[in-house]
Amino acid sequence: MFRIRISLAALALVGVLQAQEPAPAPAPTGGGGAAGGGGGSTQQPTAPGGIGQGTSTQPGNPGRNPFPQGQDPNQQRQQMPEMQRSLFLSGKVMLDDGTPPPEPVTIERVCNGNPRPEGYTDSKGRFSFELGRNSAMMADASTNSGAFDGIGNNTPGMPQGRGGGNFPGQGIEQALMGCEIRASFPGFRSDVVNLAGRRLMDNPDVGTIVLHRMANVEGFTFSATSGLAPKEARKAFEKGRELIKKKKFVEAQKEFEKATGMYEKYAAAWYDLGRIHESNQQTEPARKAFEASIAADKKYVSPYLNLSGIYAKEANWEKTAEFTAKALKLNPFEYPTMYFYNAVANLNLNKLDEAEKSAREARKLDAKNRMPKIDHVLGIILSQKRDLPGAKESLTAYLKASPKATDADAVRKQLEQLDKLIAEGQ
Repeated sequence: MFRIRISLAALALVGVLQAQEPAPAPAPTGGGGAAGGGGGSTQQPTAPGGIGQGTSTQPGNPGRNPFPQGQDPNQQRQQMPEMQRSLFLSGKVMLDDGTPPPEPVTIERVCNGNPRPEGYTDSKGRFSFELGRNSAMMADASTNSGAFDGIGNNTPGMPQGRGGGNFPGQGIEQALMGCEIRASFPGFRSDVVNLAGRRLMDNPDVGTIVLHRMANVEGFTFSATSGLAPKEARKAFEKGRELIKKKKFVEAQKEFEKATGMYEKYAAAWYDLGRIHESNQQTEPARKAFEASIAADKKYVSPYLNLSGIYAKEANWEKTAEFTAKALKLNPFEYPTMYFYNAVANLNLNKLDEAEKSAREARKLDAKNRMPKIDHVLGIILSQKRDLPGAKESLTAYLKASPKATDADAVRKQLEQLDKLIAEGQ
C-alpha cells in the first residue's frame, strides 16, 4: 500500500514554526505607537526567537526587523519638499460596548490586502504613530505574518524608499491607494479607515475605530483576571511590560515573578513570564508558566498557542493535538497555524479524518497562502486516505508556491509515485 510518511523533519516544520508560531515576547502596554508615543517603536514577536534577539514574532516576523534599512535619503534624487515629509495618524479604539480595550491593540496598515503593524493603543485606547516608522515592532501571538517585507522592500501598494514614514518619489495620494488602517484584536472584528486620497496637511485624527465582538468566540487574547489583580501586583506587571519595551528582560522577569507571587491568578503576568523563558530557550520554566496562565484563566487563548508550539517542536503529537484543539475551540476563526499544527499532530497519530479537516480549515484561513506547507500536509493526508488525485493536486500546489523548498525534490518524487499509481488505476 502506498504511503508517504510524515514527520516534523520531513515537513521542515521547524522553518514553519520560526515563521508562523505564537510569539514568545510580550506586547508592550501603550507607549510606542500609542497617543503621545513615538510610533510603535517596540513590539512584536510571533515566533520563537524571542524577546532578547535583536529589535525584531508572529503580525510580523519573529526575531527580525520587518523594516530593514532602506536607501540613504541623501543618496536619493532630489524630491519636492512636501514629498519628504512624514505622515502622522492618530485616533482611538473602542469596544462596541463603549469601553476601551482591556489590553493594547495593534494598529495595522493594510495595503492591497497585506497587513503590517504600525503601533499600539495606550491604556485609554488612543494611538498615534508616524506611518511606516515601526522598525522595532514585532508580531504577537495573534499575528499570522512572515510573508511580507516592509516599506523599501516591495510591499505591495507602498513605495520603495527608506524604511520610515516618507514616500520619496510619489505623492501621498498615490502611495496610499489601496491602503487602510484597522485595529487587530483576536476575537473582534474591526472597523476600517480608508487612507486613499489622504494628504499630508489633512487632520491626522482618523476618529474612533470600533471593535465588534465576534459571535461563537469563547476565548480572547486578554485575561479577565487582570482586572481583579491587587494594585501592587498590577503595578509590578505594568512595570514589567515597560521594562520589556526598554529591552531590560532580566528586570522584567523579576517584576512578572513579583506580580504572580502577589496574585496567583494573574494569567497575563504568567503568560509574559512564560514568553521571557521561552525566548531564553528555557523550555520547562516556559511550559510551567504557560500552564499556570491557563490554570488562572481557561479562556485566555494566548498560552494555549505557545504551549502548542512547544509540544510541536518536541514532536509530542498527543499534547500538540490536545492544546491546538483547545485553542481552536476558544477561537476557531483566526489561527491557521493552530489548524496546521493540529493537522500534523493528527496525521502522526493516524487520525486522518481529523487531520484532513484541520488542514482544510488551515488552507481556508490562509487565503493568501503564507503557509504553503499546508498543501504539503494535505497532500500527505489525502495520499494515505487513497484520494490520489486530491493528493496530487495538493502536492502540485505546494511545489508551485515553493519550487525551491528544501524538500522540493522529495515532493517531486512523491508526485512521480502518485502518477504511476494513478496510471495503474490504484
